[in-house]
Amino acid sequence: MRHPLTHYRFTRRAGSGLLAVAAVAGTATMLSAAPASALSWHCSKGSHTIDTANYSGPWPDNWKITVQNCSARSGAYVYGKATIKWDGPTFNNTHPNIFDGAKYRLVLKKSVSGTDPTVAKKDYNIEGKLETSTNSGSYTTGTIKAKVNSTKAYADGTLLLDWHQCCGGYKSWGYPASPRT
Repeated sequence: MRHPLTHYRFTRRAGSGLLAVAAVAGTATMLSAAPASALSWHCSKGSHTIDTANYSGPWPDNWKITVQNCSARSGAYVYGKATIKWDGPTFNNTHPNIFDGAKYRLVLKKSVSGTDPTVAKKDYNIEGKLETSTNSGSYTTGTIKAKVNSTKAYADGTLLLDWHQCCGGYKSWGYPASPRT
């Protein structure tokens, strides 16, 4: 009959070996996935000049908002991100009541015949960033991804602004979609 401690040591060593193999296997899997920063991004840029709808005073009140939508591919996955840059009106100077809401809706779409279906979508709240910037600023969204296999796909987006106590809710401005990847 074996001593109970001998069995324990053998089991413990075997368990440690299995954990080491699992750790190495997990590392190999993690290394095979491309980080978002290592991807080859393809982008399109557009801009809109937008009037501050809830202001009619004597000061210039236009916003120039430029968006760059980008997409990248890694194997069966497509990734999307956007950079939003703005030059706001001079009267802004960190006024907290310009918007009741402001967001950028980033979507990934499959490129197919007919209407391109959305395969991923995320809204990014930019209200505080627009209201607390000193007339200009920028924001880069997080990265979204979707599995599309071999189908081409692209990133698209819409700016949604809801002016403070004005104009009946969100108004939208579309921006050029990224090239298909």
